[in-house]
Amino acid sequence: MSRKIGIIAGSLRKGAYTKSVAKAVQDMFPKGWEVTMIEFGHLPLFSQDYEEDGQNPASYTAFRNQIGAQDAFVFVTPEYNRSIPGGLKNALDVASRPYSENKWNGKPAAVISSSIGRIGGFGANHHLRQVMTFLNMPPVQQPEVYLSEVQDMLDEQGNLNSPEVRGLLQSVVDALVKMLEK
Repeated sequence: MSRKIGIIAGSLRKGAYTKSVAKAVQDMFPKGWEVTMIEFGHLPLFSQDYEEDGQNPASYTAFRNQIGAQDAFVFVTPEYNRSIPGGLKNALDVASRPYSENKWNGKPAAVISSSIGRIGGFGANHHLRQVMTFLNMPPVQQPEVYLSEVQDMLDEQGNLNSPEVRGLLQSVVDALVKMLEK
């Protein structure tokens, strides 16, 4: 059965390592599955005032529809100050509102965190999982993926050059596929 998978790279930077990892993951799903890179950098900061005034930005509506059309997600996030980037948190908030229309609800997700340091985005990984719990998004529990010194796993063009990491990423994709096929 074909599925729709949204891949969200948590960094807005043009040459972000998370975007390179996300591109590597994009090709790991079964043939026939629709895998889409989802952008969020265009979203204005969420404000409850938009809801109360009935003046939601058009970008909110389009983003919510895009999230609602997916069956599952892969988040590839860097760590900013021991948590997830503000832009990613904003995207999670935008698609979770209004309260009765949470577009993330019940959709499984895999979390891949990365860092140029040695702890592999551990804080970001677990903060994202905490948010996912509230949004009712069942996470892939195993394998956990924390990519330390991610810059060393990519070549000059941003392509993944580590067979071991490619195998780890494939195993998390396989676990997400298995969740969806149940």
